[in-house]
Amino acid sequence: MLLPAVLVGAGAGLGAVAFRWLIEVFTKALSGHDDYSAAGHADNPYVPWLGPYFVLLAPVVAGALYGPLVYRYAKEARGHGVPEVMYAVARQGGRIPPRVAVVKSLASALCIGGGGSVGREGPIVQIGAALGSTAGALLRMREERMRLLVACGAAGGIAATFNAPLAGVFFAMELILRDFTARAFGLVAVSSVTASVIGRAALGDQRFLDLVPVSAGHLAAYALYILLGAVAGAVGVLFSKVLYGVEDLCDAVWRGRPEWLRPAAGGIVLGAILLALPEMYGVGYPVLGKAAVGGYAIGFLLVLLVGKIIACSVTIGIGGSGGVFAPSLFIGAMLGSAFGQTMDGLAPGVTGSATTYAVIGMGAVFAGSARAPITAVVIIYELTGEYGIILPLMVAVAVATGVSHALSRDTVYTAKLRRRGVDLDLTGPAAVEVRTAMGPPPPALAPGTGLREAITAMIEAGAGRLPLVDRHGHYAGSVGALALSRALHAGLSEYTPVETVRDHPPALLAGQSLQEALPLLAASEGDGLPVLDEERLRLLGWVSHRSALLALYPPSQPTP
Repeated sequence: MLLPAVLVGAGAGLGAVAFRWLIEVFTKALSGHDDYSAAGHADNPYVPWLGPYFVLLAPVVAGALYGPLVYRYAKEARGHGVPEVMYAVARQGGRIPPRVAVVKSLASALCIGGGGSVGREGPIVQIGAALGSTAGALLRMREERMRLLVACGAAGGIAATFNAPLAGVFFAMELILRDFTARAFGLVAVSSVTASVIGRAALGDQRFLDLVPVSAGHLAAYALYILLGAVAGAVGVLFSKVLYGVEDLCDAVWRGRPEWLRPAAGGIVLGAILLALPEMYGVGYPVLGKAAVGGYAIGFLLVLLVGKIIACSVTIGIGGSGGVFAPSLFIGAMLGSAFGQTMDGLAPGVTGSATTYAVIGMGAVFAGSARAPITAVVIIYELTGEYGIILPLMVAVAVATGVSHALSRDTVYTAKLRRRGVDLDLTGPAAVEVRTAMGPPPPALAPGTGLREAITAMIEAGAGRLPLVDRHGHYAGSVGALALSRALHAGLSEYTPVETVRDHPPALLAGQSLQEALPLLAASEGDGLPVLDEERLRLLGWVSHRSALLALYPPSQPTP
């Protein structure tokens, strides 16, 4: 496993470099600036006659390009990416289609370059994970090892894009694998270090935030850190609630219309937000850095905080592609800086610098939204290099995590999965989806097939039940061997259409849990049950008693 881990780390590092380059290219092409969030209401030099109003069109143009791309080639590339990786590791044995890496790179780079107010970390996690999954598939690795390579790719992506190898390791362990073992830690660490070395060679070895030295300050300030942690935990939960509330609103408004057009149409709304608040354009790291050193007044910091929540939620809601990791750091910096400046006015001898609170707020809001306290502490330390705030940071992150637990069952990542009916904490049959247990369907019978022909097809297929499809290819019931035998015994002609003896056993959906399917399967005649798509039109597969048992108790596989 050592060599594959190194190769996946190298691939993730190169992928992070290429992805950041794509973002720069599309940002320059669509805004005319290296980072428009720091340019105010400047004109686009490519279309100067539009003035600052070009931001109304940039998200529309970007959406018109990445919307069809995502819809046609990889719907998994829509959204913020990390939940899809968590799902693939927990429920699909680490299997992620290779095309996801390419589509996610282009879609997210276009989205961010066109003003999408999202982060680049979620996409690079999904890109690195897809590379790890592809490597595992090429090496024909068993599921346990493929999951490890997916985690290696995710860690490498975080390490290279943030120049934070430790944070990459803990992100993968805490959020992707959701488990800590010495073996997994060693392999993920090797991959993270490899990616970080490549990232530093290509992008430099600069810290994410270059701050003046900060410290914990007066002992009494710890009460303020606890208070900031509590507020940040609540803000992290609020961010998650607004994110999915806006997505539900967008779903309701756009229902019945073509999904490939949704990002372009919704881009008009996003463009209006960017026109009012250009600091929301793209990831917004320059704005975050300025806020961290006290460059904005309290009132404007709160405007930026609310603006980021809304802009990020709208970007995701209209079908955009990008992460929520960086937005949570942005929101935390605004909250912390505003909190620090406010408290400095109330207790100037105790509070300390606003920069300290901005940095702590970043970690605390991320912990409140993602509920990954170890990652939050480690990544803030690596981003700033400031060990002097490690104690107040740990206190605030712990409080934020506790408040988040009290206010919400889900994190910003698991909420997306639970909305699809997936609970990562489930085990046994409840944790296995029907799609995992199903095999290919037996040969389907066309309309008008005679009883004799159906019997021949059944014998050749070695099946006890065959599905029927209509002239449109839609599932139209099935016929079992018992029904055919009774029909012949009753004297029906062997040319009688098979539709006359068909029945409609319960059909399963690919996304159902096996726990729901087992009672239906037990009540069947032993011939298995069909698996249909969400519209209950297309036949996707077939679940038998044997395939269900194999999904629950897979045989051990030899190590490659």
